[in-house]
Amino acid sequence: MAPDSINTTGGDIAVNGRRYRLPRQPVVVVCIDGSEPGYIERAVEAGRAPWFGNVLTQGTSLLADCVVPSFTNPNNLSIVTGQPPAVHGICGNYFLDPDTGKEVMMNDPKFLRVETLFPAFQRAGCRIAVITAKDKLRGLLGKGLALGAGKACSFSSEKSDKASLGENGIDRVNAVVGMDVPDVYSAGLSGFVFSARVKLIERDRPQIMNLSTTDYIQHKHAPGTPVANDFYAMMDRYMAKLDALGCTIVLTADHGMNAKFGADGKPDVIYLQDLFDDWLGKDEARVILPITDPYVVHHGALGSFAVVYLPAGTTAAEMAAKLKAMAGIEAALSKQDAASRFELPADRLGDLVVVSTKHKVLGTSAARHDLSGLTEPLRSHGGLTEQVVPMIANRAVTLPTGHQLRNFDIFDVALNRVSA
Repeated sequence: MAPDSINTTGGDIAVNGRRYRLPRQPVVVVCIDGSEPGYIERAVEAGRAPWFGNVLTQGTSLLADCVVPSFTNPNNLSIVTGQPPAVHGICGNYFLDPDTGKEVMMNDPKFLRVETLFPAFQRAGCRIAVITAKDKLRGLLGKGLALGAGKACSFSSEKSDKASLGENGIDRVNAVVGMDVPDVYSAGLSGFVFSARVKLIERDRPQIMNLSTTDYIQHKHAPGTPVANDFYAMMDRYMAKLDALGCTIVLTADHGMNAKFGADGKPDVIYLQDLFDDWLGKDEARVILPITDPYVVHHGALGSFAVVYLPAGTTAAEMAAKLKAMAGIEAALSKQDAASRFELPADRLGDLVVVSTKHKVLGTSAARHDLSGLTEPLRSHGGLTEQVVPMIANRAVTLPTGHQLRNFDIFDVALNRVSA
């Protein structure tokens, strides 16, 4: 992909059709995975998050819409490109690759169709740090960076012990942070991200930092619960340290989260593959769940967005009509209609896109989902009802009149819209 233009004389850069001022102080952009509105407020009300309390009253607290499907990869890539999936190409965590016909993770950098903001900022002379909780995002978010000491680093909590100067632009991460590698299914995976951020600001003073957490806690614990408040209290302490170091801090989420279980406490699932097998014959249709990733213990690969590949002779319209007549279906759209409505790349969707209602999830076949890891009633995401997310800044923000804020406006907010 061709490099974007840089206007160093004017002190800004252009990336993917948007302009960004070069930072005047370290800018920290945080994607709190799964942080629906209410988590921060409940922690403040419980007296657990004084920094957030000050920011809610003295800084800026807004609501924004995330990308649908409201999953991790599409939204994180929208955040770091400033554009929806129709532009950058990442429309799920998992998809059916049309070039190979195989179901694969959508975390290979080759699937990204445009440059992120970070190489452009690096060409303009900025030091960059990209830190993720899970390694699945690291390659995508760090694509195109010239990694090395004093230039840029890109690493994950999950594989911090394997970080090297050549691969990640930093080594001895665990020694720098003063923490061992956390368990991937723990709040500590996100805690490592925040601790590393403080250490790097103190040591290297990167001008641009992008941080992405894991939603392990949000999948298991609702806003205001003791475990959730503990998590946000931990985050609050690190944010206060970064604020004291003079950073501009802006936080958003990749998606919200909702309870997805019935009165019996079990996941409330519509198994689409089983339905289509009954309607069309076994395996005539193919259901893909874009929530799927290597970390399914806390959600069982159950989310509120699915795509369906239909056999020849079966139209999306007739199948959509059957689905929309069912309770629990929010939308059933042809690939063209879904691509237009949700700003998605049509060539990476199935023939039919299905979205469930607030408390329902979509599965393939009942026999294919291992739900043994769901030790608490299921909370998940993916649909329209998880689209509203917070956007919080430690400085005053001025937005254009009538602007519909999206979570992928966050770098525009952090660099162009905050007060000095």
